[in-house]
Amino acid sequence: MVVVRIQPQIPAFTVMAREKETVRLGERCPQTGNLTPEAMARALDALQRCLTLSRIHQAEVTIAVATSAVREAPNGAEFLQRVAAETGLVVDLISGVEEARCIYLGVLSGMELDRKNHIVIDIGGGSTELILGDGGEPQYLSSTKVGAVRLTQEMITTDPISNAEYEWLRAYLQGMLEWPTHDLRQRLHRQTVPMIGTSGTIEALFLLHAQMTGSPPPQPLQGQKLTRTQVQNLVQKLRYLNDQQRREQLHIPPKRSEIILAGAMILQETMNLLNCDHIIYCERALREGIIVNWMLNHGLIADHLRYQSSVRQRSVYKLADKYRVRLDHGKQVADLALEFFDQTQGILHTGDSLERAYLWAAAILHNCGHFISHDAHHKHSYYLIRYGELLGYTENEIEIIANIARYHRKSSPKRKHEGYACLDKASRGIVERLSAFLRIAVALDRRQIGAIEHLECRVEPPNLHLYLYPQEPGDDCALELWNLSYKKAWFESLFNLKVNPHLATPNVTKQKKLSGHL
Repeated sequence: MVVVRIQPQIPAFTVMAREKETVRLGERCPQTGNLTPEAMARALDALQRCLTLSRIHQAEVTIAVATSAVREAPNGAEFLQRVAAETGLVVDLISGVEEARCIYLGVLSGMELDRKNHIVIDIGGGSTELILGDGGEPQYLSSTKVGAVRLTQEMITTDPISNAEYEWLRAYLQGMLEWPTHDLRQRLHRQTVPMIGTSGTIEALFLLHAQMTGSPPPQPLQGQKLTRTQVQNLVQKLRYLNDQQRREQLHIPPKRSEIILAGAMILQETMNLLNCDHIIYCERALREGIIVNWMLNHGLIADHLRYQSSVRQRSVYKLADKYRVRLDHGKQVADLALEFFDQTQGILHTGDSLERAYLWAAAILHNCGHFISHDAHHKHSYYLIRYGELLGYTENEIEIIANIARYHRKSSPKRKHEGYACLDKASRGIVERLSAFLRIAVALDRRQIGAIEHLECRVEPPNLHLYLYPQEPGDDCALELWNLSYKKAWFESLFNLKVNPHLATPNVTKQKKLSGHL
């Protein structure tokens, strides 16, 4: 946990307090892969303590995220529901690449990269994130399923580790890390660049090195360096000691002593594969990155991070390009959907700017399923959006957007549909409302030529009058009107209104809204 004071006039933030509790959430049942009752209990206790401390510091906003352990556990969603029920804390589940992006934001808030490429590594309990960036937009984000807890639990059975297990683990790490490190080398044209390390395992290695050299730990650790040779020496020291000896001789805390060898080996093999000569420590990582992300989403950010404020829009456009979406059609549908949404806000719905952003993203991407096949393309759109690794969104938000796009045609949302059923009640309500708006907008661009320039609506229960302004005078928009009559049923049943379209002839052309202003 980190508690910060936001200083919007700078803008920046000051760290007021930090708290860390190792709960080993990643210690899962070997047979089922589920989070164990003991691990969940430890996590809940720690969360309660963090919430108590945050109240003592009078925190006004609390943000929480879950990463690898919860992502992969079959009962991960059930655990998050229990957290909400017992603590009142709503936890956002984020993807591996989103975790990497937030780690990068955290590093940028604490270090200046001077427009020079750096590799960032964060070794967690269940995964290791590798990032490439120069202070601008990240050039590479990856999350690999190798972590200190995961490897210790699944691959180390001897104490101290046997030579055979040690060599097997090295070979396994080289295999798992070969793909992301190869991608990084390709992007760097095999040049070597500085490496930055964050989080607990790397911090512990820096402290251990200081202790073994007989010098007091440098204060602060920020900016300190370890060479690759020094990391290799630490690994060799750790591999010949058992857990009790690591605690007694090296004074490593118990929960860290059990997993530090596996974590050190991840760092050693990564540095070897990337030919990195040294690593620099950064005290800021995921926690601080979440704060930066919050500031970005609320329009409060330092100039050198301003490019990140549009990460959601750029990520949507990148996915649209990947799946060859007709962007002119997507933008036209988004314009019409947002006009309809805005004009009925406070009348038919109370949707906020976040819901508006979900509608925009779903409108841009609603037809991406054509990349796979025209048949059932709405279902393909759901899949491509859901697993397309959109940046800047939580897993729940991606699920919402994917479902909105999935219901732009054919069946309305139903509980028997797996993707829709996995959402909570509030999120299902958002999908229902926004998919109804999206259906109307899609119908009004049936020919995909921007035939309807803009729309105006007037609600007079039990009727909703929809005034449609053609782009070209004399266009009867017959196909759009026919498609509207076919697709309006879901909207009418949801809002208990009859949609009455009227083809209008404006005297002055109304300037269209820009859907990019979210």
